[in-house]
Amino acid sequence: MSNNLSTVQQIYACFGQGDVPGILEELDDDVQWESWADNSAQKAGVPWMLAKNGKEGVLSFFQFIGTEMQVTDFQVLSLMDGGNKIAVEFVIELTVNATGKTFRDEEMHLWTFNEAGKVIGLRHYIDTAKHIEACK
Repeated sequence: MSNNLSTVQQIYACFGQGDVPGILEELDDDVQWESWADNSAQKAGVPWMLAKNGKEGVLSFFQFIGTEMQVTDFQVLSLMDGGNKIAVEFVIELTVNATGKTFRDEEMHLWTFNEAGKVIGLRHYIDTAKHIEACK
């Protein structure tokens, strides 16, 4: 098992325990969170899919998740090791507090690492229609 894969497993363990500081420790100071072109969820204003930069930006993402959503199910299905890129397939079910809407989605996270073993990027691959509808 690669160090990067171990780091991602540790990040999900921290998430399950609500240990956001533990997650932030694994990130590069200049991490790019959801920073990619032509993101339809971002264009539609889905607040939890907005691009974030640096650890403070990622902290604001987790603060939003913790206060504005109720995650009722989260299951990692598989992890794929691609060296400096780790892909994670998972199922999530959540309720958006502001709208009261609940949805379940199978998603992918793509984690990108630098040579020092720190996360420099995260991108969600999602059913954007479900996320957009949950905001309405």
